[in-house]
Amino acid sequence: MPKTKAANKAAQAANATHAAPSTGFAYSREQFQQIIDDTLGMARKLGASDASAEVSEGAGLSVSVRKGKLENVERNRDKTVGITVYLGQRRGNATTSDFSREALQRTVQAAYDIARHTAEDPAAGLPDAEDLALGKAARRDLDLFHPWAIDAEGAAEIARRCEDAAMSVDARITNSEGAGVSAQQSHFWAANSRGFQGGYASSRHSLSVSPIAGRGRDMQRDFWYTSERDARDMAKAEVVGRYAAERALARLKARRIPTCEAPVLFENTLAAGLLGAYVQATSGGALYRRATFLLDSLGQPIFPKHIDIAEDPHILKGKGSAPFDDEGVLTRKRKIVKNGVVQTYFLS
Repeated sequence: MPKTKAANKAAQAANATHAAPSTGFAYSREQFQQIIDDTLGMARKLGASDASAEVSEGAGLSVSVRKGKLENVERNRDKTVGITVYLGQRRGNATTSDFSREALQRTVQAAYDIARHTAEDPAAGLPDAEDLALGKAARRDLDLFHPWAIDAEGAAEIARRCEDAAMSVDARITNSEGAGVSAQQSHFWAANSRGFQGGYASSRHSLSVSPIAGRGRDMQRDFWYTSERDARDMAKAEVVGRYAAERALARLKARRIPTCEAPVLFENTLAAGLLGAYVQATSGGALYRRATFLLDSLGQPIFPKHIDIAEDPHILKGKGSAPFDDEGVLTRKRKIVKNGVVQTYFLS
């Protein structure tokens, strides 16, 4: 049977290599859009009441050294297509890393078959159209993509400088678990049958080191790191190394204190963990399953009155910034907690 024009386009997209060499990606946005259009079209032909799809590609380099010697050099490149098919309030999902048209058809069919045999879920479905990021809102540029053109030799040199700086701080820094550099980038395109379509490229780079202080039974380890969207914004290797060593040294000669009531000052590095526990407890999935201690907490005081928590997803170069969420819903600045009172939940 002769191939259709759409099939030929999909085949060209699937077989293309180095389509976007200036970005370091193998696939272009136009090829991603074609794959998504074809995938959603297949879902419609099967009779899906709604569908959503996402295609993504990632690439990166990770290098580690220990005591000045190169330990690991890893390069990664991955790609995937995911399709979610809805039959009313029944949902099925399937993924593939094969971009050929035949593989896309099999993946859509698999998602459709899963939906046919899945029980109805009253909460299953795409977001309401009025909540989606459409047009210019979906294309909002938050300056998230800064590819780092570094090779393994350059990355290893930065890691060595970082580790050397840690080892030279004090004679009590006696060993190291190593230092590492990572340069990662990815891009994606997503769409659904209610009109949303959008995607963007992003990057995340990091440098870390873990020195060991002391000898024998009195040995302590700590670490420090720097991580940014743009490698030029990261802290210098020597600064990271020195601070990691100071943290390890501060752990020496630690002592226990007697049981007592006392004010506790949390280090700023614990902020993400503390906030993460709160987000999990007020997330849609936990609330839906009634598996959270903060059930029905909306409008209730759960923190001291001096606690305010705000969410700003539009900070330029922010590691948590995004113009829309995983379901294509438009992101907005909002108050999460005000004067200790829960103002809203997390639904994605």
